[in-house]
Amino acid sequence: MLIILALIWGTSFILIKKGLVVFSSNELGAIRIAIAFLTLSPFAIKHLRQVEPYRWKYLLGSGLLGNLFPAFLFAYAETQLASGLAGVLNSLTALFTLLVGAIFFQQAITWMRMLGIIIGIVGTAILIFSGGDTNMDNTFYGIYIVIATICYGGSVNIIKHRLQGMKPLVMSSMALLTVGPLAIAYMFTTDVVPKLQSTPGAWEAFMYIALLAVFSTAVGLVLFNKLIHMSTTLFASSSTYLIPIVALMWGVLDGEVIHLWHYIGMVIILAGVFIVNRAK
Repeated sequence: MLIILALIWGTSFILIKKGLVVFSSNELGAIRIAIAFLTLSPFAIKHLRQVEPYRWKYLLGSGLLGNLFPAFLFAYAETQLASGLAGVLNSLTALFTLLVGAIFFQQAITWMRMLGIIIGIVGTAILIFSGGDTNMDNTFYGIYIVIATICYGGSVNIIKHRLQGMKPLVMSSMALLTVGPLAIAYMFTTDVVPKLQSTPGAWEAFMYIALLAVFSTAVGLVLFNKLIHMSTTLFASSSTYLIPIVALMWGVLDGEVIHLWHYIGMVIILAGVFIVNRAK
């Protein structure tokens, strides 16, 4: 299940890139959340009455931070950033999960884990602000992915501290229920429908986004929550190390140029994540 999850999430970055060939980043984000919501909506409707009223504000928080905001931020970042590098920066989620937990949820944080966070941030700076002949203006788009991983860190902590006891499928479908209608409403204010009607290649790009929504967002979310229930958060977080490898592989196969400094930054980031996950 861990390998399947890494393959699904590692492939998501190249799917975003393919979807952006026709659709804008905002259109892609809206389509992604809308399809993911529709995919899991039957489960949400079935279990609607099982959700205690006090949980809805936390489900909305998880829906916004774990799904809606990152869907738009990743798409916008990849308008200028290589998909492989986006996959590497995604590994910062593990660091920000710990940091957000310490700041907002009174989670204890040791000096060793703080060292891991600092190392990860240093690696991020190297990856974003270095890179041979890469356009420096473009590399700044990596900051949007950093913001997205902070959002992910917030969502994971909400799930861990405020939504315990909910089944993974119920939790995932309800979180999407809180933001899916917003994405659909926004989608119809864009040029998605006209593009599907008249733009060459639009349906192919739409198919890539549909794959992204169904597998990376809907199925991936349920698998990750289930993996945590089956094993431990430490084992589940091991996907952090595999996702960048899959993302870089797809990027290189698609002709993306990855510079030496990018690899150095990636190694430093993963070293920081390793320290955070292993430190007591």
